Amino acid sequence: MNEARASAPSQRLLVEERRRLIVEYVECNGRATVEELAARFGTSSVTIRNDLETLARNAAIARSHGGALPVTQATANDIPLNIKETRSHAQKVRIGHAAAKMIREGETIILDSGSTTVEIARQIRQMKFESLTVVTNALNIALELSTLPHVRVMMLGGMLRHTSYSLVGPDAEQALSRISADRLFLGVDGLDPVVGVTTPDPLEASLNALMIRVSRETVAVFDASKLGQRSLSVITPVQTLNTVITDSSAAPEMVEALQEAGVQVMLV
Repeated sequence: MNEARASAPSQRLLVEERRRLIVEYVECNGRATVEELAARFGTSSVTIRNDLETLARNAAIARSHGGALPVTQATANDIPLNIKETRSHAQKVRIGHAAAKMIREGETIILDSGSTTVEIARQIRQMKFESLTVVTNALNIALELSTLPHVRVMMLGGMLRHTSYSLVGPDAEQALSRISADRLFLGVDGLDPVVGVTTPDPLEASLNALMIRVSRETVAVFDASKLGQRSLSVITPVQTLNTVITDSSAAPEMVEALQEAGVQVMLV
């Protein structure tokens, strides 16, 4: 009985990992059939169909006859955070690692909500800070850091956005307006050199803009798929950013446009 109970979490992790890899495969290849996925992951077609149905219900992929397609940008603008975390996961881990290396002892930093910023929090867990203050509007980030004795976590209040586990609205802005931060790590849903940095939710955009104003330095962190994309609400022009950390698949013309705007670009 005990052995059966012990194996259940391991089995669940295997399922979650396979589904994450399915999403990455579909996005990298533009499509995938049930048969090729079954062969790739060494499992049955029935299991793969169940995986695809689950991923489609969560908007991670689009179901097609006999397989799956990537979701379009229109449907991907404001999808749940747990699904966003499955996308470009390896790139987000690298970005999180590079961003965490910028943090210095004794600083006050702001971690915006997002699937890339949570990777920064996970890196902080592996680091040996004697003193660090982290301000965040993200429930999952606060939980990631809650057990670290030398990291002081300030959680902003406000209205909960269920898709992102973030708190927004006037209460969050009022709490944020009373602080000053050394560095902001800003999650990005879309970045267009002309339009600027964007996000689907107007309340999130308003809070993000205030995060920039109370921080001495702004570092935008995002995988390269966000470059050239636009969402509903503009947070700030790209010229406001000090640094962008993204992955090495970023289009050269996009990198050049950011650099011409005075933004330092780090490719990882």
